[in-house]
Amino acid sequence: MQTLIDSILEQLNTVILGKPTETRLALACLLAKGHLLIEDLPGMGKTTLAHTLAKTLGLSFQRIQFTSDLLPADVVGISIFQPEKQEFTLHKGPIFSQLLLADEINRASPKTQSALLEAMEEKQVSIDGVSHNLPEPFFVIATQNPLHHAGTYLLPESQLDRFMMRISLGFPNAEAEKKILLSDDHHVKLNKIASVVSALQLTQLQQAVTKIYASGSILDYIIALCHFTRTDEFSGDPLSPRAGKAILNAAKAWALTKGRDHLLPEDIQAVFLVVCQHRLTNGKNEITSEGLPLSSQILQQVDPLNFN
Repeated sequence: MQTLIDSILEQLNTVILGKPTETRLALACLLAKGHLLIEDLPGMGKTTLAHTLAKTLGLSFQRIQFTSDLLPADVVGISIFQPEKQEFTLHKGPIFSQLLLADEINRASPKTQSALLEAMEEKQVSIDGVSHNLPEPFFVIATQNPLHHAGTYLLPESQLDRFMMRISLGFPNAEAEKKILLSDDHHVKLNKIASVVSALQLTQLQQAVTKIYASGSILDYIIALCHFTRTDEFSGDPLSPRAGKAILNAAKAWALTKGRDHLLPEDIQAVFLVVCQHRLTNGKNEITSEGLPLSSQILQQVDPLNFN
């Protein structure tokens, strides 16, 4: 199983250069059956990462360009009356795919953004009062430009909470950027890659995540991290029990990608920022007076040695 994970990561890293931690986090998010939000400036490889994940994992793929005039029906689909049959026929929207890329999600109105809520939580959509199941696995990758860009809407808390992780690719280092300048166009690279796992193997990897052992002390550590955010000395938003579950599942998937069958405190710490930072602030000040992200402050205040 570790050989399979290494093959997936190797292929991802041939396209997304110089970002091994970010590609591992993205893979862990999918293996944990979560959804991924990528926030970064244009041209940083957000869309390319989504395409590469879909092709590497053999998933059906659809991309929606979110714009201010996009309607919910453009996402989920619509029932159209057929006069010759005297019945309504469902025309499925792009959401009926295994991996959906919601590109620049914060450029659509909150009404359209909310069309994803049921799909991300229940793996189904309701059209004209009828529920329709989505393919398995179902995975949303949304991209978002920073909020100071014109024409964007703040994602509501209920929408943000549906994303297990929020990551940023950031600028490549000098060595990686030189390789990017000298390499083929990313479209050429994407055309050259093929799936390295079968649908059955992907399902087995997702099931393996659930079997990663979490000791009582590890669970107490996660609870202590969440409880610290509910005290008066913490200035951000408190973490919900759903956030604690996301920390646990993401850490299990991270441990699996590292070849372990049990959780260590460093697995919690590896995913804590990307799982929790967007839940703690929602567009408000994300940095403490000491210049640290709020999530880093929590990790500093809660000592894992107290939970051995």
